[in-house]
Amino acid sequence: MLHWYRTLVAEPTAQITTLLVAPDDRRRGLGRLLLKAAAQAARTAGCDGLEMVLPPDRPDLEAFCAATGFVAAGTRLTRPLRKRSAER
Repeated sequence: MLHWYRTLVAEPTAQITTLLVAPDDRRRGLGRLLLKAAAQAARTAGCDGLEMVLPPDRPDLEAFCAATGFVAAGTRLTRPLRKRSAER
């Protein structure tokens, strides 16, 4: 489930609240494909970042998020959608 919202100080932010892959289909790259499609949709909508809301009891999902570029930001994990320049 992907949606985006506006904030008072920044571009819209996209948020993934549900990312599901059947247990038998995991470890085949489907989660990464879903994440890529979500990121492309968010970029097209003008979003500057992507957030993932995790349930508290899913260490496997935390590992997936870390492996795909998310970092902890309070109670959420975030990652930028636009590539940063080499100067930053």
